[in-house]
Amino acid sequence: MKKMMPLLTALVLFCTLLSGCAAGMPGAAGTESAQVQSGTLEVKVLDVGQGDAILIRTAEQTIFIDTGDLDEHPKLEAALKKENIKTVDKLIITHPHADHLGGASVIFKNCEVKAVYDNGEPTTTKFYRDYLKTIKSKNIPYKALVDGDVLDFGGGASFHVLSPTAEMVKEGGKKNGKPNLNINSIVGRLTFGDFTMLFTGDAEKETENSTLSRHSAPDLQSLVLKAPHHGSKTSSTAAFLKAVAPEAVVISCGAGNDYGHPHKEVLDRYKKFNIKVWRTDQGGTIALTSDGKTYSVKEEK
Repeated sequence: MKKMMPLLTALVLFCTLLSGCAAGMPGAAGTESAQVQSGTLEVKVLDVGQGDAILIRTAEQTIFIDTGDLDEHPKLEAALKKENIKTVDKLIITHPHADHLGGASVIFKNCEVKAVYDNGEPTTTKFYRDYLKTIKSKNIPYKALVDGDVLDFGGGASFHVLSPTAEMVKEGGKKNGKPNLNINSIVGRLTFGDFTMLFTGDAEKETENSTLSRHSAPDLQSLVLKAPHHGSKTSSTAAFLKAVAPEAVVISCGAGNDYGHPHKEVLDRYKKFNIKVWRTDQGGTIALTSDGKTYSVKEEK
């Protein structure tokens, strides 16, 4: 029996080590939350006037969702300098309108861009053609995102694409039978531990309805919503807000813009659903920070 003791001790030690390794393997219980707790997620909805430019930083990556308008390059350049952004791991363009794609040239000029994603819907504008030429000339990996795609943002953060579908892009976005680039905006849900945020580009009610038809509320529920289409009355339907059930909404729009964004009826709807409203036209850049358990929001005027 004494001779067996060293062997038994070794077996016990081996089993202990094996179980410890298994607990740390990807997919094992508790692994994801441990990774999330090791870092911080930062989301900044930049004040770039009447447009969208959103900076996301994890412990491992820097991501941009949209880049602002053609005539707001100085604001984007100032933000890149202030935030000391030299590398963009992922550049995501929700749709090819000028107030979302217009600043891409600034990103390409000032940063090393490692990958580009958009919704795959083309347009004929010069700035869109230049955008494609730059991707090709710099040999940047490119992919069109569709419903079901998942991007790893590093540090325990991921981005789940909910719209558009490949069929929607093939048919082309239409509203009342007429072409509309907003319809196929990328809608995606950012997840970081218990923190969730839904990004919507310029999604309109048609986008919201089609997304609701394919996804149940748990796929959409998010603590924070980036207001679709700058708070336009064409979006933020009651059914969509009920499914997303956000605590807060961030509206990216320019002060005194020609469109009247955000529209009063949308603000009233947010109030009805008890959603806290944050606006770049009033508070400047809106900065959100999360440790994966809680989150905070502040204005950076």
